[in-house]
Amino acid sequence: MSDSLAITRLLNYLFGGMVASLFHALGIPANPATAIDNTFALELLVAAGLIAFFVIVRMSLSVEKPGSAQQIAEMIHDAIGGQAEQIIGHGYQSFQSFVTCIFLFVLLNNLIGLIPGVPAPTTAPVVPLGLAVLTFLYYNFHGLRAQGLVGYLKHFAGPVWWMAWLLFPIEIVSHLARVLSLTIRLYANMFASDLVTLVFFSLIPVAIPAVFLGLHVFVSVIQAFVFMLLTMIYLSLAVSHEH
Repeated sequence: MSDSLAITRLLNYLFGGMVASLFHALGIPANPATAIDNTFALELLVAAGLIAFFVIVRMSLSVEKPGSAQQIAEMIHDAIGGQAEQIIGHGYQSFQSFVTCIFLFVLLNNLIGLIPGVPAPTTAPVVPLGLAVLTFLYYNFHGLRAQGLVGYLKHFAGPVWWMAWLLFPIEIVSHLARVLSLTIRLYANMFASDLVTLVFFSLIPVAIPAVFLGLHVFVSVIQAFVFMLLTMIYLSLAVSHEH
């Protein structure tokens, strides 16, 4: 691919054959030279960066002289922890690592779009869809674990037993629609932000595009925060018990 990024070409050189073989085993045609696309390569880069950051924080933990990485990690932990405590309530600590990773992963994938010529991975629909499906499976799993099958299904039946026949299918559709809602919200906003920034850079490559870079940063942070916030809300509804 002529428009492949350097990281994409490297990954295809190292692992393209393995990925293409896996695709062939699944009945999907693939070229080893292009088996990994830019979107997936950038996602891997973000994931590797986050893992490296967490490892650095873990290895440099200090009570007397906390380093800059530890201070940043503590700020993120306290901010997200406070939000999770308000929304999820008791037992929020069990979910804090997941929602923190969701926030940081979405945020960094959004901010990659600030690099000229590099589209943010979240402008590809498959990335928001994958995050939405993961969130959907995660909160439903913990809802079932916290309340059991019968207790969890009661959430779908509503508070009035004789209306359960009507509310149950509506709630099922509503829950499935959350995947679509999370996907479209993140994808549409980031695609629009990337497109506006690209257009103004191509028309006026000096000064004015800096304003739209600031707007892109703002949109990136807001969308990551909203995705995390909705994840917390879905978790709070899934694990809450009726009293």
